[in-house]
Amino acid sequence: MASSPAQRRYNQRVLVLAIIYASLLLPVCWLFARHAVSGPFAYVLGLLPALPVSGFFAVIGPHFAEERDEYLRMLLVRQALIATGLAMTAATFWGFLEGFELVPHLVGYAWPVIWFGGLGIGACINRIIERRAA
Repeated sequence: MASSPAQRRYNQRVLVLAIIYASLLLPVCWLFARHAVSGPFAYVLGLLPALPVSGFFAVIGPHFAEERDEYLRMLLVRQALIATGLAMTAATFWGFLEGFELVPHLVGYAWPVIWFGGLGIGACINRIIERRAA
């Protein structure tokens, strides 16, 4: 499937955010691994990598709004709904199991990772549906 101008802008935004994420995460992890920070500054540093991850979610809205092709927009919505359903269902199941002390605690930032994986699954489902329709 050819990339639309909206898709290219979205990809550029995500690439910039990914570079920012990596450039923040690596030094923050290094500082925390060496116990080089504490107090309020540690909280500020601990939150820094979350900012570009939040940006990943924020750039999806403009992507939907900027996509002029209704069919491509529908594919994006279906992909995001699949990702959201997968991540929220997994979080719910894991939360109950964790609440009953049947599984270990899972850090909160695992759920966005699962959501991003769900985007990939959603893209695969879109491709399968498109191939069947062709």
